[in-house]
Amino acid sequence: MEGPAGTVLVVDDEHIVREVVCRYLEREGYTTVQASAGRAALELIESERPDLIVLDVMLPEVDGFTILAGLRKRADIPVILLTARTDETDRVLGLELGADDYVIKPFSPRELAARVRTILRRVGKADEPANERTLSFDGLEVDEKSREVRVDGELVELTAREFDLLAFLAASPKQVFSRGQLLEHVWASSTDWQDASTVTVHIRRIRRKIERNPNEPRWIATVWGVGYRFEP
Repeated sequence: MEGPAGTVLVVDDEHIVREVVCRYLEREGYTTVQASAGRAALELIESERPDLIVLDVMLPEVDGFTILAGLRKRADIPVILLTARTDETDRVLGLELGADDYVIKPFSPRELAARVRTILRRVGKADEPANERTLSFDGLEVDEKSREVRVDGELVELTAREFDLLAFLAASPKQVFSRGQLLEHVWASSTDWQDASTVTVHIRRIRRKIERNPNEPRWIATVWGVGYRFEP
């Protein structure tokens, strides 16, 4: 991290939005860089290596979804999507592509700064020594120290949020957690900030990566009307 709290890239084609967001983030101690279009954003991602990206969906040249999809193939930088769209389909698409959070315009810059702080605090905890256990099950290993997951000995690539969610569930086998509880423990958030569908989308993505048949999951079971539990 370059600044005392990290570097945030703010990408939006509206000058006033970028300026207001950067002003609030800089008050929190973050270093900020700005881009107004997709290609400039891609160049800054490579040159600045930001700790987090605030990314508008509707951008000139290259849209935010395309940038996010390309980024997730090579890096796990946290991304908060900004969107003027209220359609749930667009929000779910962003989460499916690997967004950590989304904010619908118009929004409170103070709330956005709080979300940035929460996500970077959570990511920073990944560098702290935890219990450093390896959770081993029948064909599935979750290594909390290396933050690696293996299925039948093969490494599975999860995003930081996907790993946190899987590790949290696997650490308490058979215990049922509601979506609200998972938001609170894994996202350090609540349904006041996040939609419960955020959890649903991340569970779906994890199942695609670790389950032999995602439609008949072996590891993460849905408890209808309640939430999810890990099956050892």
